[in-house]
Amino acid sequence: MASVVSGAVLAGADESAITLLSSYGEKIGLAFQIIDDILDVTSTSEHLGKTARKDIKMRKATFPQLLGLDASRKRAAELIDAARADLAPLGDDATPLLALAEYVYSRSR
Repeated sequence: MASVVSGAVLAGADESAITLLSSYGEKIGLAFQIIDDILDVTSTSEHLGKTARKDIKMRKATFPQLLGLDASRKRAAELIDAARADLAPLGDDATPLLALAEYVYSRSR
């Protein structure tokens, strides 16, 4: 959220845009974490480029552990959709952030 909002502040965005971008940043960040947790469970170390299943070994509370894989996937999709909706009032100016949302949702590493 901080990177999205700080960029908006530095670009001189008004308060309403900053509020929208703050909401977007919070949602996209949480979706990123949920997907990272899912990938830790479903991918291999070779594919991820880091140790897979490390969170399980460290007994971390993760979204798949708490909600299950299907519910975690659904929650990530809901957050991405809500983040996209936050950007709607910004029109074409939000195109790069919409692309980021798509990347976060579809990433496999």
